[in-house]
Amino acid sequence: MEAEQLKKRVEELEKALKQSREREAEMRAEVERVWRRLRIAEEAEERLCSQLGELEAEAVHQAHLYNTHLLSLMDQLSLPLSYSSNV
Repeated sequence: MEAEQLKKRVEELEKALKQSREREAEMRAEVERVWRRLRIAEEAEERLCSQLGELEAEAVHQAHLYNTHLLSLMDQLSLPLSYSSNV
């Protein structure tokens, strides 16, 4: 009877070990999937930061052009006033 109980206990432990190994393999696969998603997200973040930097540089350039244009228009508008006040 004792040998039969030991055999049953060994079978239970082997079954538990097999399930544990299966869970470990599943967890490793899940960690791998999460790691890949994280890497993809990091690469996307890098691309977005690069694009944002380019857009910021373009915005500064456009603002400078707009400011230059405004100053030119102000100069043009002030010319007739200066001319009429000198006449």
